[in-house]
Amino acid sequence: MLCESIFLRENEGDKNVRLDTYVSKQYGDMADIAPRDCMLILPGGAYYGHAERESEPVAKAFMARGFNCFVLYYSVGEENARFPRPLKDVSMAIAHIRRNAERYNIDPERIFLCGFSAGGHLAASAGVFWNQDIAAFEGMEKGENRPAGMVLCYAVSTLGEFSHDICVRLVTGKGDPTPEERAVYSPDRHIDSDTVPAFIWHTASDGDVKVQNALIMAKALVEKGIPTELHVYPFGPHGMSVATEETRCNIPENVNPHVAHWVDDCCEWTKLIFADTSK
Repeated sequence: MLCESIFLRENEGDKNVRLDTYVSKQYGDMADIAPRDCMLILPGGAYYGHAERESEPVAKAFMARGFNCFVLYYSVGEENARFPRPLKDVSMAIAHIRRNAERYNIDPERIFLCGFSAGGHLAASAGVFWNQDIAAFEGMEKGENRPAGMVLCYAVSTLGEFSHDICVRLVTGKGDPTPEERAVYSPDRHIDSDTVPAFIWHTASDGDVKVQNALIMAKALVEKGIPTELHVYPFGPHGMSVATEETRCNIPENVNPHVAHWVDDCCEWTKLIFADTSK
């Protein structure tokens, strides 16, 4: 396996923004294996940090299903989480992967985003804003930051009524932002025909990020004709990750075989959206 760390903002003296690779090496009798789909994982952490249970365990789950994976540790904290800085981090990560598609043995047209909680807000933002100036970085060619689709896992996908207060404050840089300031970086408010397809899952009993986030986002996507798959599971706390023993984290409710099906459903979705749409 090719495991390395790429520091996307090293030229700025910032070694906190890091892209970790989980790539199956091609050698010997596996040298001619076809390019794989790619999953770029954005862990949650309320834009204050990064949840480990939503990092490597997720990469391992998707690798076991034939993906090559990457985990992005994007800009967080009081100083760096303010948008659009984290959004540009995602653009840099996608562009890096696409520019090195042959080395990583991935299909450059099949780079998917998978974001959890605050990382889900970031994934949704990248899926909505990818073609706008706020997502661009110096030296980027138009469109090389476009994801093939976005996987939103109990995501903060709206900065409106049902949002997460800490995320709102850090994203906007405002202690008490107005509705207009919230709307600027609320993905559900900016969906158009260029928005990428979405796979969304949430639990109805999530007490930290309300399920209305998923419902509002799915409704907005469907109204604009964007291919969307939505799963709402009846039970489960916030932060379940892949919902297996590996991500129990001393919380028994984090293990739920029914919820754990989301990974397989998501993998099927990545195949179906290309059969049904040209996006």
